[in-house]
Amino acid sequence: MELRQLKYFVKVAEYLSFSKASKSLFVSQSTLSQQIHQLEQEMNTTLFQRDSHSVSLTEAGEELLPYAMQTLHSADTCFDRIHDLQELLTGTLNIGVTYSFSPILTETLLTFMNKYPKVKLNITYKPMSELMDMLRARELDFVLAFKPTMRYEGIESHVLFDTQLSAIVSEHHPLAKAKSIKFSDLERYEIALPAAGLQARSAFDKLQTKYFSDLKVRIELNEVNILLKLIRQSSLVTILSESAIHNEEGMKAIPINTPGNETEGCVHMLSNVYRKHSMQKFIRLLEESNAVRERRRDWLY
Repeated sequence: MELRQLKYFVKVAEYLSFSKASKSLFVSQSTLSQQIHQLEQEMNTTLFQRDSHSVSLTEAGEELLPYAMQTLHSADTCFDRIHDLQELLTGTLNIGVTYSFSPILTETLLTFMNKYPKVKLNITYKPMSELMDMLRARELDFVLAFKPTMRYEGIESHVLFDTQLSAIVSEHHPLAKAKSIKFSDLERYEIALPAAGLQARSAFDKLQTKYFSDLKVRIELNEVNILLKLIRQSSLVTILSESAIHNEEGMKAIPINTPGNETEGCVHMLSNVYRKHSMQKFIRLLEESNAVRERRRDWLY
């Protein structure tokens, strides 16, 4: 039995399609089928039920899958440990980031790439729920996102900085000079909201439901960069974390004076697993970045 065969098996089990799995693995379908067949012969059992229309796991395949995944994870951990022991800081670091967290990250990305040019960074931007699923599947090394409204089993959340939900407006907007506002102050303006599923929207919906604010929502977007361009060039108001406009010119963040409006920027990681040396270096640089130091409270990583 080879690790490659287990990797192929897990990928076919994920897609339940030999053609899709072969494309994702960058191998021919015939090579993939041959490796699966050899694995089945070695184990003296059938792992997939195949017909002209579908592929499904047999009972033996269902039994093997969690052990195959655990074996592959252990192999990855082994390689990571060896790299770290040699202090080469090579390999790949997989980071998940929510859209609103992006401005906080830029400074650290540039610093890390300059200090550790041998490490490849894979940055994934998605809503928090999807990132947490990827983290639990070990497709990501850690996630940068604001504090979740629910607890994720097996995931630790370490606070980086404090922030709050704010009304984001153009610097020429009538609200731009306000030190703080109430939800009722927003009722006279047209609103552009981040789409449902994004963290800022979830926090906003929770507060809005509590205070029964009646807002004129004109547009909803799942792309924060486009949302901010609209705000900069119009009289629309959006609701985001104030840290979402870090280093953004032409906009103002006005805190919403409402109990429960505070939130925290966090790094989320799996509990009780090996953590790459490169991951620890990246988080330390993030802690020390100007973007975080401006907002952080005292805590020890």
